[in-house]
Amino acid sequence: MEKVKAKKHLGQHFLKDESIAKAIADTLTFKGYDEVLEIGPGMGVLTKYLLEKPVNTHVIEIDTESVAYLDANYPKLKDKIISQDFLKYNINEVYQNKQFAIIGNFPYNISSQIVFRTLELRDQIPEFSGMFQKEVAERICEKKGSKTYGILSVLAQAFYDTEYLFTVNENVFIPPPKVKSGVMRMTRKEDYSLPCSEKLFFTVVKTAFQQRRKTLRNSLKTLNLSDNLREDTIFDKRPEQLSVDEFIELTQKIETDGVQS
Repeated sequence: MEKVKAKKHLGQHFLKDESIAKAIADTLTFKGYDEVLEIGPGMGVLTKYLLEKPVNTHVIEIDTESVAYLDANYPKLKDKIISQDFLKYNINEVYQNKQFAIIGNFPYNISSQIVFRTLELRDQIPEFSGMFQKEVAERICEKKGSKTYGILSVLAQAFYDTEYLFTVNENVFIPPPKVKSGVMRMTRKEDYSLPCSEKLFFTVVKTAFQQRRKTLRNSLKTLNLSDNLREDTIFDKRPEQLSVDEFIELTQKIETDGVQS
């Protein structure tokens, strides 16, 4: 079967460097799970190395041409190709609440959404690794005080330890993207429960960064905080000045103030 042609509307850039594909497969530790889900396998350059690992690998792919290619070229994937959109599919039709890792060379146009979906499924996903646009991978791993530190950084790091692993140049893809790529890994924390309302925590983080140049006193006005709470010195800061732990502390204060969501 002929090779699959990359489709721009799906954000496809096929990795052609085997050594990088192997290095990405090797980022998983295979600790705490027996199942791996690869998102967007394309023509299987990463898949072939996952199939050598001591785990049960499924792939999820929205591109029907890629699905046909994988079906024809990877007999080990028989009955393990999910022809669906990861962002919309109920993954427990396959995993039935089991633990599984996620890996992939993620389409740039939906990579952040893949991380947010992973956070929703965090009870089942102890490990996540893969390739993003470099600046997105860096943002997920960024610490407070940086201009790139934002919603994705805080929410990911609230539940996972994040590591930026290595950079990948443009020329190892077909077609080459206009930017460099970065590979990162998220490892779920041993205790990833929050000592505050998780719903309120998400609301506080997202609301704060929507007006990131303002102080929290101004950006969190819509939460109808009491005048007494608004006098707290934490509200003098801008959102990028707060660590994950400080956002948790802020959420606790707001919760005590009587705000529920």
